[in-house]
Amino acid sequence: MAATLTVEPAGRCCWDEPVRIAVRGLAPEQPVTLRASLRDEKGARFRAHARYRADAAGHLDLARAPALGGSFAGLEPMGLLWALEPDRPFWRLVKRDVQTPFVVELEVLDGHEPDGGRLLARAEHERHFMSPGVRRVPVRAGRVRATLFLPPGEECFPGIIDMFGTGGGLCEYRASLLAGHGFAVLALAYFRFEDLPENLGDVNLEYFEEAVDFLLQHPKVKGPSIGLLGFSKGGDLCLSMASFLKNITATVLINSCVTNTIVPLHYKDMIIPNLDTDQTKNESGLLSFVDIWKNPLEEPNNQSLIPLEKAQGPFLFIVGMDDHNWKSEFYAQIASKRLQAHGKDRPQIIYYPDTGHYIDPPYFPPSRVAVHALLDKAVFYGGEPKAHSRAQVDAWQQIQTFFQKHLNGKKCVKQSKI
Repeated sequence: MAATLTVEPAGRCCWDEPVRIAVRGLAPEQPVTLRASLRDEKGARFRAHARYRADAAGHLDLARAPALGGSFAGLEPMGLLWALEPDRPFWRLVKRDVQTPFVVELEVLDGHEPDGGRLLARAEHERHFMSPGVRRVPVRAGRVRATLFLPPGEECFPGIIDMFGTGGGLCEYRASLLAGHGFAVLALAYFRFEDLPENLGDVNLEYFEEAVDFLLQHPKVKGPSIGLLGFSKGGDLCLSMASFLKNITATVLINSCVTNTIVPLHYKDMIIPNLDTDQTKNESGLLSFVDIWKNPLEEPNNQSLIPLEKAQGPFLFIVGMDDHNWKSEFYAQIASKRLQAHGKDRPQIIYYPDTGHYIDPPYFPPSRVAVHALLDKAVFYGGEPKAHSRAQVDAWQQIQTFFQKHLNGKKCVKQSKI
């Protein structure tokens, strides 16, 4: 009997959904190697492999059988995805066009040699970034440059603004996936996109205020408030938005600082300086930024602290304890102490051991080292791949639970015509 390779759900599913991979028709206890590969939109190839042994009936189920070695070892049903590594050194897997899937090629080879052995079976599986019915709406409203993702259905949905860090541009993949879970998500660019500034200069909070107003006025978005989701530099921008702008009642920060960073922040007649750095603390070889940032509790660095005690709603800090971009754990503790000192509730903080800076949605390969989009140099971001991968799965669910709790209680009072 010929071997067959099956993937469930069959054919396609969303990137953040787990799949069940199984092989039937093998010889009893037959040694095999499973290989996975995909190409990103720029043609870069990513690969992973693992060695397995069929059971006494000639069956192999990755949900039950541990990998015996290869790109990973142990019981890792999704290991062939999160362990994908680029052929090109330091190349990070990023989804640029969320309207097309990544196509994962899976192969079963006889024996335990990843580049040898007879091909026994193969399959393709499409990993999509928009659930069926999710709508992608480009936004060019006033100064706002963004994309809005709307879940299917006639009702209104909790609204979230999603921002990334100093790579710039418009990153849509997190927003598009999150919309599949019942949120109206605005992926917001703030530099290096279309007619926005090419470089990250002085930041004006009025731009982000305009984005908040746009989202709240949309007929498919529940009022009277929205949530914010920010990673890295996008996180401290979300902190500033929550602290100074109205109608924000839930903020999630992924490996973020509690000060304004990189460039000064302007709002009306106020200026918050950026936290200073000491570049002499950067070691040779791979760049690591963790030690270059000055202590925000010391003078005059404390002028860069964001007054998060002014925020209307709760915070969730997602913290990678091996973050080599900056001291995310330390910053989350500063936030907690500051909020409590002002009589506010302590924030929810989730610490993930052995987890680096880039905490993406589930099953993205961890980016321990990647070329920075602006610096064009390899940067060490930290994390142990297996632990980081598990953190991404848990953090994704924690983010949804937080927003469901703090945003879903609002009523939709608009007449939807869109």
